[in-house]
Amino acid sequence: MEFASSSPSFSESKPKWKYDVFISSGGGDICRAFVSHLHSALLEAKVNTFLEDENEHKNEVMRAIEGSQIAIVVFSKSYAVPTWGQSIWCLEELEKIIECHETVMPIFYEIDPYDERHQKGDLVKALKAAEQEMFSGELLEIRLSRWSRSLSKVANFRRWVQSDFTNEAELVREVVDHILTKLDNEVLPITKFPVGLESRVEKVIGFIEKQSNKVCIIGIWGMGGSGKTTTAKAIYNQIHRTFMDKSFIEDIREVCKTKGRGHVRLQERLLSDILKGKVKIQSIGKGTTIIKERLCGKKLLIVLDNVNEMSQLHLCGNREWFGQGTVIIITTRNLRLLDRFKVDYLYEMHKMDEKESLELFSWHAFGEAKPREDFNEFARNIVAYCGGLPLALQVLGYYSFGQTSKEVWESLSSNPKITPFDQILEKLRISFDDLQDQMEKDIFLDICCFFIGVDRAYVTNILNGCGLYADIGITVLIECSLIKLEKNNKLGMHPLLQEMGREIICESSRTELGKRSRLWFEGDVLYVLEKNTGTKAIEGLALKLHLSNRYFFIKADAFKKMKNLRLLQLDNVQLTGDYGCLSKQLRWIRWKGFPRRYIPNNFYLEGAIAIDLKHSNLRLVWKDPQDLGWLKILNLSHSKYLKETPEFSKLPNLEKLILKDCPSLCKVHKSIGDLRNLILLNLKDCKSLANLPRRVYKLKSVKSLILSGSSKIDKLEEDIVQMESLTTLFAKNTAVTRVPFSIVRSKSIDYVSLCGYEGLSHNVFPSIIWSWMSPKMNPLTRIHSFSVTSSYLVYMDLQNNILGDLASAVRNLSNLRSLSVQDTEFQLSKLLRTIPDDAYGVNFTEFEIRSDTSQISNQYQGSYLIGIGCYRAVFNTLIDSISKVHSLHFCLLTFTIHSSY
Repeated sequence: MEFASSSPSFSESKPKWKYDVFISSGGGDICRAFVSHLHSALLEAKVNTFLEDENEHKNEVMRAIEGSQIAIVVFSKSYAVPTWGQSIWCLEELEKIIECHETVMPIFYEIDPYDERHQKGDLVKALKAAEQEMFSGELLEIRLSRWSRSLSKVANFRRWVQSDFTNEAELVREVVDHILTKLDNEVLPITKFPVGLESRVEKVIGFIEKQSNKVCIIGIWGMGGSGKTTTAKAIYNQIHRTFMDKSFIEDIREVCKTKGRGHVRLQERLLSDILKGKVKIQSIGKGTTIIKERLCGKKLLIVLDNVNEMSQLHLCGNREWFGQGTVIIITTRNLRLLDRFKVDYLYEMHKMDEKESLELFSWHAFGEAKPREDFNEFARNIVAYCGGLPLALQVLGYYSFGQTSKEVWESLSSNPKITPFDQILEKLRISFDDLQDQMEKDIFLDICCFFIGVDRAYVTNILNGCGLYADIGITVLIECSLIKLEKNNKLGMHPLLQEMGREIICESSRTELGKRSRLWFEGDVLYVLEKNTGTKAIEGLALKLHLSNRYFFIKADAFKKMKNLRLLQLDNVQLTGDYGCLSKQLRWIRWKGFPRRYIPNNFYLEGAIAIDLKHSNLRLVWKDPQDLGWLKILNLSHSKYLKETPEFSKLPNLEKLILKDCPSLCKVHKSIGDLRNLILLNLKDCKSLANLPRRVYKLKSVKSLILSGSSKIDKLEEDIVQMESLTTLFAKNTAVTRVPFSIVRSKSIDYVSLCGYEGLSHNVFPSIIWSWMSPKMNPLTRIHSFSVTSSYLVYMDLQNNILGDLASAVRNLSNLRSLSVQDTEFQLSKLLRTIPDDAYGVNFTEFEIRSDTSQISNQYQGSYLIGIGCYRAVFNTLIDSISKVHSLHFCLLTFTIHSSY
């Protein structure tokens, strides 16, 4: 039946395919059981089937014939014979089937198709007899001629004969399989070479199969060209038969582009697919209403491909509208959309590994799974360039197909850009063009030119200083698959995305290099600097020259016109002339091998966020203190001539001071204590540095202190406990021989490398404390150093000490949990055994007194362990008991102190 219009804005034409299959059997009892069996099998296979009922209205039957994709006609002896007039209707029905269907599936049940085709079988005889009862003369001849024509046409189709099969079940199975094959025009075309696809599809389908009692929303996320659409199609092809109502809308981004009606078109596509008819709507609001009303409660399969706006998802409804078992699959480059839509399962598209990449490329380039042996090296070079991106492998492989010249392959291998490279970049650029904010685009371009492989926090600081709000912007770029976070929080980017970003910059000015916003290619940079063609358009410049023991000289006034330069990277470059020519907008200066003995006062750095002068020739940083209120990062590592740090009082926001491997550094200015925001202090391998200013230990913000390899530093002060944010201390390979007693009281420290101890603090501190407890010192004098610390296991050798001292010391240990005592006289055991009685009402978690002679030979010793929980009443009783024993010659006390916070 047709759907009635729900509003004036909604109309639909006659459905093209309302049913998958129409079954006509004429009636009668001979084949009724078989037809019922066939109908059930088709429904079980999720084939939408119309089975004619004898009470069905004839017009409805005709519409069902028109609206069915495949028609099955079951011929038997009783076809068109059982009741008077049946042959009239059956002839009209058969003629309608032949008229509407290019392919008909005739099944001959208990009759011979050969005889029927030659007009001498049981069916033909029965039809003639039936017609003769109702018609005569010329009308009879016309009727018989129509029957003969129809039966002859049907007999020309592929036919199924019941007698050719062992049993009816085999016949039914054969028919159903054939129909499923015929109906597979619903199968979506995917790649010809589905390398690695099966495993990806299985993961997603495995999740879907567990969600049959709920609405399941799947998100497939990845960069352009990574195979999201292909994966979604493959999943659809495998599961679509289990859904009567389904829709796959490809490239929604393009569907919605039509100005004014893009979102309406999306709704029309969805409704037309599921309602199996052409649907027209007039507005988004009415479309949403129709979707809610007409799709409510239905079990649906919906695939929304290449979604790039949240509104596109809302237009298609929400999970509360649809029935149990509904599956919605969304492919997108934007992770945030999936998070906001609350998908149940996120599948991230990863790059293909080397083996898969080579196979996919080889299928496209050579028509087989492996490259030809003589082109193997060239093929591997191209594959490496593609970086595991299926789109690139396909495009470059297709372009390489049929190439037999080694010279051509060598050229392709060394310069893949001579291929239709634009096809790849055009696809990748979609993600960039979809960015809504110019700041996000600028962040992407900065990263692709200067910051790949650089720490995210470092880059964020610099770009925030440029006014780009990088905290948010970098997150957006990650969610849009334009950049990624790699190991150790470093920023990464697919090489082809980097190529795309740089191509966007080049497009802005193909011929005038000085008008590009960023310069990174050595030849371009040298041309602009030597020809002095720079302009205010240049915001970033990198010149990395790989020279040894010499500098490349550039005139400083080559930078004079670059008024907006904010990012500058120079390696092995020496400027001649006035440093005042450099931009006053500089936020990041990375100058490897800075050639001067000190930074000139006219080098304007007041806006700088990060100054990185590794491997510099600096002796002093500045002659006079500089007011750099924005500076957060100062890195002077590997400056082998640097003798002292700068004065820090005018660097109030400095967060990271990195002076690694400065072998001549012998003085850290005492003003370092003014750096209230300092987080990292790295003085590793400063071999001339003998001590730190006492004020260093007052830096409450420092989280990491690195002194390893500074071999002259021989002492860490007890004041180190004042560094209340310190989480990491590296001080191995120094001259420090004693760990400060106060260090074990630190509540913040997590990792220690000091005096031969290295590891997590809760593992290291017990050993450090044990090292203090040698027989040569009275360990009781150290108890107050650690009595308020976290959970440490402490071993104390109390040989030659009196129990009175032990009692007074233990009285302060309110968190004492266990006590082990070894003594040479058994009178202590009697006293210890009375503790549970004396501490009546205390809930003991453990109580054990046992003898142990394994520790000290040739002496009679008792060993007692009392597990007593954290109860002061027990300690007082224990102390009183111990005080009564005066002849203890050896006592080993083991206790665990548990945190009181």
